[in-house]
Amino acid sequence: MLSNLGIPGLILIIFLALIIFGPSKLPEMGRAIGTTLKEFKKSTRELVHDDDKQKSEQSSKS
Repeated sequence: MLSNLGIPGLILIIFLALIIFGPSKLPEMGRAIGTTLKEFKKSTRELVHDDDKQKSEQSSKS
């Protein structure tokens, strides 16, 4: 769905976001989205690291 989104579509989305939320709220929303993505990536890395750790422990026991 998003692969068909071109430059005009992105400009339209940004324009609508400016109209709906206003220029003062957009930086706050951007920070919140950035923080959320950072936490998600951190949690994902921890899960993968824990999974790798469990696999290595299981292979050393065998």
